[in-house]
Amino acid sequence: MFDIIGKRFWFFLISGVVILAGIVALAVFGLEPGIEFKSGSEVTISFEQPVDKQEVTQALADLGYTGAIVRKAGTDFILDLPELDDAAKEALRAGLADKLGQFRDGGFQSVGAKAAEDTTRNTIIAVIISAIGMLFYISWAFRRMPNPFRWGVCAIAALLHDVLVVVGVFAFLGGIFDWQVDLMFIAGVLTVIGYSVNDTIVIFDRMRENVRNRGEANFEAVVNDSILETLSRSLITGIGTLFVLIALLLIVGASIQNLVVVLLAGIITGTYSSIGTAASLLVVWNRGEWGRFIGRKPLPAVAARERD
Repeated sequence: MFDIIGKRFWFFLISGVVILAGIVALAVFGLEPGIEFKSGSEVTISFEQPVDKQEVTQALADLGYTGAIVRKAGTDFILDLPELDDAAKEALRAGLADKLGQFRDGGFQSVGAKAAEDTTRNTIIAVIISAIGMLFYISWAFRRMPNPFRWGVCAIAALLHDVLVVVGVFAFLGGIFDWQVDLMFIAGVLTVIGYSVNDTIVIFDRMRENVRNRGEANFEAVVNDSILETLSRSLITGIGTLFVLIALLLIVGASIQNLVVVLLAGIITGTYSSIGTAASLLVVWNRGEWGRFIGRKPLPAVAARERD
């Protein structure tokens, strides 16, 4: 039998290293807000002749847009510019055509400062409300278990773990490929939150059944058996979802890259955290092992109770 829970502090170490790397990526690269979270205009264009990113950037600078951000997505260029009125848009199109040749206008989007502020605020509120609602729901669903609030807190800890990993991965890739945080990214994060909690609840539900049947005299063994009983389900679901996401990325392409990349990272870390974070934290809390994070052993009374 695989002793997954027995390796719980190795799981915590791996999580700590990955999250720390993500924090470093955030500190170095940051997260560049997309048009939905800042005022301005976004223009998508595709030239008929070969044009590189540097040429587009220089052409915009010559037209007076020295602070413009140019991103390449497949054969398209996405231009982030100050908010433009109709006259400025026409002047921009004429100027780019004159300098770089004819191009196809793939779309124009403009967002005012007030709309960007509202989107940012509503996104933060949605994430906070989701986390609080899940905490109370899980605590209520497992109310017949000893210390049900702990179950909810451990599930939310796994959720936060997944969000930190996803944001760190996106910060790293965004810094390399000039990706921006847009509504696709937010939709992906909210989906990851739901997936993470769902995967955790599947394991918690099996733990609840086994505690009822076997008691919690040896809670660590109960948790380990519950993980093993649901492991194939978690892996098959996760791997199947990954195949679908990869197919979407290859078929649809750059238009949904932010959503797919966030979901790819989220599915992997969500499957991992439901096994290595949520259930393991519950065992640590049950055994009073918090001191082991700083090198201390659990209290003798707690260790003796577990051996019994």
